[in-house]
Amino acid sequence: MTLAPTTLQLVASVIFATAVAHTFATKAFEHLAHASPNHAGLWHLLGEVEAVFGFWAMVLLLFLAMLASPTTSIGYLQGNSFTEPAFIFVVMVMAASRPVLDFAGALIAWVARIVPLPSATAFYLTILTIGPLLGSFITEPAAMTLTALLLRERYYSRQAPGRFKYATLGVLFVNVSIGGTLTPYAAPPVLMVAERWGWDLGFMLQTFGWKAALACIVNAVAAAWLNRAYLRQLPPTPESTSRLETPWPVVLVHLGFVAAVVAGSHHPEIFIGIFLFFLGFTEAYARYQSPLILREGLMVGFFLAGLVVLGGMQEWWLRPLLSGMDQTVLYYGATALTAITDNAALTYLGSLVDGMSAEAKYALVAGAVTGGGMTVIANAPNPAGFAILKGSFDEGAISPLWLATAATPPTLVAIGAFQFLPG
Repeated sequence: MTLAPTTLQLVASVIFATAVAHTFATKAFEHLAHASPNHAGLWHLLGEVEAVFGFWAMVLLLFLAMLASPTTSIGYLQGNSFTEPAFIFVVMVMAASRPVLDFAGALIAWVARIVPLPSATAFYLTILTIGPLLGSFITEPAAMTLTALLLRERYYSRQAPGRFKYATLGVLFVNVSIGGTLTPYAAPPVLMVAERWGWDLGFMLQTFGWKAALACIVNAVAAAWLNRAYLRQLPPTPESTSRLETPWPVVLVHLGFVAAVVAGSHHPEIFIGIFLFFLGFTEAYARYQSPLILREGLMVGFFLAGLVVLGGMQEWWLRPLLSGMDQTVLYYGATALTAITDNAALTYLGSLVDGMSAEAKYALVAGAVTGGGMTVIANAPNPAGFAILKGSFDEGAISPLWLATAATPPTLVAIGAFQFLPG
């Protein structure tokens, strides 16, 4: 039986829809900031994608306080879990530390040297393949941070063609979304259901992992071929890229911190405590560090926290919608819905539906990760990549329309892998 939504739920859905529409209008606000310098501060605020959902979450909480009571608003806020936003903030900052980036860059450069292509092309191809697949082991937020920073350092600049930047961004977002499915603990939409449904490492590798790896390779090769003319113009990747500049003991300590945070990802008390020790270590060995991306990490955490607040009142329409679909419709429906809601929230709501078949469970999760590159809100790590790379785009803003256009071809490759390959 479908229950009629309450007034609060309807208003929350209207606010959620407004927030989604706002994310597609951020480039217009950034343009206004440049056109109207007297009010640039306001337009910059409204043009920050990372601030959009936090802003509209505040509107929802104020509405709850006025329509019901401040106690109701506070109670609703306390009833949500903010573990994932806090974890992504912590792991994003730690993964972007200089020793971790140094190690990742050396690893990718070492693999790239084996690829029989010009060094700039080989490094680009390896970044878009190995980087996202690392998300299955160091978590998707960490993989997104590492890969985006390596792309920014080596390939993204104001002078790079817009076509190159958007095509690369589309492949990056899609590959990170599907690249975390080799294991049951690294991709947020998988993490939400793996324990409940009994999905272990063997199941993930056999059912999702090899398909995701194949799709990542195809997407990276296609991006390299499409941008071959620009890549040929770039200078060769320096040999020094494959050598560690940070002492091994410092690198190992940083990797140990990241591993410990990943292991304690379900427990804020643990990973925040580890993070504080990490901050102390970086201060003690400051000569081996670069400035930590605390602002970028906080903005991404704020974005995801807003998404949690707004998404918590969307169950009334999402859950019945998912439960009324057959396997094929569910797959494509989940792919489409992911574009307008976080895919981890989508799989979590689907896991609440009783009596789902094994095929339906696969369709839900496969669809959720397939569509995870279409918009900035589709996958939890996307805001991290967005925050790192947006400064290389015109007016410091990424067009949601061009992002969706660029992500469509790699998304179609993911559909081919998850829908038409056996297993």
